Amino acid sequence: MSLSDEERRIMVELEIERAEKITEQFPTLQEQKYWDTLVNRMYYAVFHAVSALMIHNAIHVHTHRGTLIAFNKEFVRTGVFSEEEGHLFSKLEGMRERGDYNCFIDTTEEEIVPLIEPLKALIAKIKDKISQ
Repeated sequence: MSLSDEERRIMVELEIERAEKITEQFPTLQEQKYWDTLVNRMYYAVFHAVSALMIHNAIHVHTHRGTLIAFNKEFVRTGVFSEEEGHLFSKLEGMRERGDYNCFIDTTEEEIVPLIEPLKALIAKIKDKISQ
């Protein structure tokens, strides 16, 4: 399905709004020490921001994995985003899957809290790239 410019703009805006709303949940989840839920929300915040970037650039993806692969191919390998930023998205995907589907392993505060500010910076950078 092909989107008009106006439809694309609206979809990008909605994806960014979703990323921002999810990011607002971080402090509450930290206070409650819900680390697995926090990693889930962190992953989805960056997923929605990256989805906005894909839509903005008319890059069609159909899965979460496809979004990660396209982000690395189109934006990390080309130097638009750093390897560290690509690794952060990948790491959060793995941590989210582990937290959501593996009842034997819990995400820890030490693992997740250091990723919050880099995640926020990545989302801000994505928003900046979209607005250019």
